[in-house]
Amino acid sequence: MKAKTFLALGAVAALTLIVTACAPTATPAATSGSTAATAPTTAASGPTAAGAPTAASSAAFTCTDKIGCITIAPNDPVHIAYMLVTSGDNAVLGTDSKYGAQIAVDDHGGKVLGHTIQFDGQDEGCSADGGQNAATRIAADKTVVAVIGTSCSSAAVPAIPIISAAGLTMISPSATAVVLTDPAKHDPAFLRTAHNDSVQGKVAAQFVYTQLKLTRAATIHDGSPYAEGLQQVFANTFKQMGGTITDQEAINVGDRDMRPVLTKIAATHPQIIYFPIFIPEGGAIVAQARSVPGLENTVLMSADGTFAPAFLKAAGPNSVGMFWSSPNYSAYTSAYPAFLAKYEKKYNVKEPLSTFHAQAYDAMNMILAAIEKVAVKEPDGTLHIGRQALRDALYATKNFQGLTGTLTCNQYGDCADPHIAVYQETSALYSKGQTPSQPAWAPGGPNYQAPK
Repeated sequence: MKAKTFLALGAVAALTLIVTACAPTATPAATSGSTAATAPTTAASGPTAAGAPTAASSAAFTCTDKIGCITIAPNDPVHIAYMLVTSGDNAVLGTDSKYGAQIAVDDHGGKVLGHTIQFDGQDEGCSADGGQNAATRIAADKTVVAVIGTSCSSAAVPAIPIISAAGLTMISPSATAVVLTDPAKHDPAFLRTAHNDSVQGKVAAQFVYTQLKLTRAATIHDGSPYAEGLQQVFANTFKQMGGTITDQEAINVGDRDMRPVLTKIAATHPQIIYFPIFIPEGGAIVAQARSVPGLENTVLMSADGTFAPAFLKAAGPNSVGMFWSSPNYSAYTSAYPAFLAKYEKKYNVKEPLSTFHAQAYDAMNMILAAIEKVAVKEPDGTLHIGRQALRDALYATKNFQGLTGTLTCNQYGDCADPHIAVYQETSALYSKGQTPSQPAWAPGGPNYQAPK
């Protein structure tokens, strides 16, 4: 009896070895881009989170990725979601980024590794509530591979932990707040192709102090992580250079009567007001400033949150002569003019809607390159993507040639090649409803010359 049992067991073992040897093996997908990671082995049929493998696939795949895997069936798309502001007063900010990312999809032929790219998403409203709601919806969609967003730092703060808990990774083209990549607070689910405002605030202060030769400045913020953080970097740098911050005021998102806060600032006699906020509130400040006694000739300067043609409608003719700190378009790569031509033709516009279209293009291309690097592809076209492997590939991005420059991600998710410039609105541009495309000054360039 024992001998028969041993023979039976031996036969089973031999059969198991034969089946295993003949089972289909996944092959790593073709790679491109400048990212690096180890391809995971995964288990699922889908698109669905691996961990619920089918009988057909479980023998061939076991997901070892520590935050899970996603499997994409042969005829299913690779789903990349966005969290961008696409409605309301700041819709141009997110729509501009969506357009830039879509052009990257187009330039990729609309496919990655033989699968159609599905690019859709949620409106994050440029608010904390909007960011939380958008992230919750995206996290519940188990087909999502990666996320582009958010537009606004205020939406990013609540969105990041939700995206992180879902095992997803997000790349923001425009959330620039210092706190988002602060080593003490950073969540590894978040990266960005946008600059860090620790760079922008310093450039703005340097321009005011060394080029305009002004020594007294006031600031206004709206309490958002972006605005409050950026004005503080400006203030700290300005004081370090020898300037005086006469006042730092806060308004509420949604405020339209700016005369009380402007009157308070006027009493401190600043030569310039720096207000890195968004279009509706920033437009109200510019539209009303000249009617406040003491501010008739005070220089006005905003930042990338208002650097859009739509702002001119909100601000009116008082925007002529004002300044912005914003990414330096002239420092972008030689591929940027061709991208602009595609953008303007595809969306039937005379200029981009806002500032971060190129950063969104780079973010999409980073994601696609990372997918190509880490995905495991079966002979029938099924893809298996480890979520941690994808994240690791993004963090390993080095010397990635983007529209905005050469991108390299550090351990805290800052990937940008940050070039900041200062722009000035002229009467000629205003008459056309356009913002400037060429800087008035940039670090390392010629000294600022006032327009004649």
